[in-house]
Amino acid sequence: MKVIICGAGQVGHNIARYLAQEDNDVTVIDQRPELSRKISDTLDVKAITGFASHPNVLAQAGASDADMLIAVTQADEVNMLACQVAHSLFDVTTKIARIRQQGYMDPKWANLYSRDQLPIDVVISPELEVARAVARRLRVPGTFDMISLVDDKVKAVGVRCGENCPLVNTPLRQLTQLFPDLNVVIVGLVRDNKAIIPNADDQMLTGDEVYFVADSEHVTRAMSAFGYEDTEARRMVVFGGGNIGQFLAQEIETNHPSVNLKVVESDKSRSEIVARTMKRSVVLHGSVLDTEILEEANVSSSEAVVSVTNDDETNILSSLLAKSMGAQRAITLINSATYIPLTPSLGIDVAVIPRNITVSTILQHVRRGKIHSVHTIRDGFGEVIEAEAMETSSLVNVPLSEAELPNGVLVGSIVRDGEVISPRSDTVVQVKDRVVLFASAEAVKQVEKMFAVQLEYF
Repeated sequence: MKVIICGAGQVGHNIARYLAQEDNDVTVIDQRPELSRKISDTLDVKAITGFASHPNVLAQAGASDADMLIAVTQADEVNMLACQVAHSLFDVTTKIARIRQQGYMDPKWANLYSRDQLPIDVVISPELEVARAVARRLRVPGTFDMISLVDDKVKAVGVRCGENCPLVNTPLRQLTQLFPDLNVVIVGLVRDNKAIIPNADDQMLTGDEVYFVADSEHVTRAMSAFGYEDTEARRMVVFGGGNIGQFLAQEIETNHPSVNLKVVESDKSRSEIVARTMKRSVVLHGSVLDTEILEEANVSSSEAVVSVTNDDETNILSSLLAKSMGAQRAITLINSATYIPLTPSLGIDVAVIPRNITVSTILQHVRRGKIHSVHTIRDGFGEVIEAEAMETSSLVNVPLSEAELPNGVLVGSIVRDGEVISPRSDTVVQVKDRVVLFASAEAVKQVEKMFAVQLEYF
């Protein structure tokens, strides 16, 4: 597949890396020479320096025979215009644009992106996606990642093994025997920042980050087995009233009316804007690093603080300050990859990484075959994929033990006629089943082929 990526920032670089690893023909456009040079030096892609919306630049990038254009520059208008030019002049089939300005996202202007107006096939709002991701993590205390799949019937969950976790030091093949109520499939381990695709003889150790797939109705029971008995937070403070903080507060007010919520915002005019959009929540004007403000927000008795300002250092320090004052759990927005490995040792419970969330959202529109959703797991570890089994798939009508799954692929769950099936070696996948699986980065291309449909593109 031939793909043009407009923008060589963090999101563009990560998308280019994923697609280049899978032998796609990738061209990246950026107006900054240093970023164009960096991406061509580090990835097997073609890099062009120029404005992504200029017809001559798109022509140079090969837009005339491109299958897809992904516009993720810093400017919404450049992304929108690049899609328009790609459609009008080069007839590019699929066009994806990242749009940050929420004025463009108002539902009443939805017809703006129709094929006859501004032909963008997929519009992605990073702030909305991040707010939703944070809200998912808040629903189940103890998780550092929470992915909803198959109409929320299945969840992929990330959890840390604490010192009191009863499952540690047990070979995975024995988990079902020793814990018959634990109806989960362990699909990934991260130990000392090293990713491991587990086999039946592996065991979880204290400090491991564990990814498992389970029936949504069994997640609370599974968390108990990992040693987490906490109930959903009822007292919460959000640090930062920007787009992410505002969307998150609105989401909590709408879907969790019993939560006592406070928002702290340093900019006076912005705090007034947020206050006008809130129905029950309290909005405080002040610095999230001011202990007097945090005391006024009653941080010491909060069950969760969520720090989503536009500054990584402020997010990290405010989270640590809140926990030192008595907050039970800290969820922290971090953009810089430099800080991410430090978060567990600092005491930050959940690090939310916007670029990973945005990349996951975009990738589900890039994948070929009957693939319904894609979610990246850490940087370069792999993907949790939800796909529909077709008659032509090698996975269908044979026991999983005989399906010859590629190395690095683990089936986590199967949904058939609304019923969630936890896979075993003798489980047989049937046509139309929804299959949730984990695939290492190296195996993603083979998974696409397993679920491929001729002459069909998604």
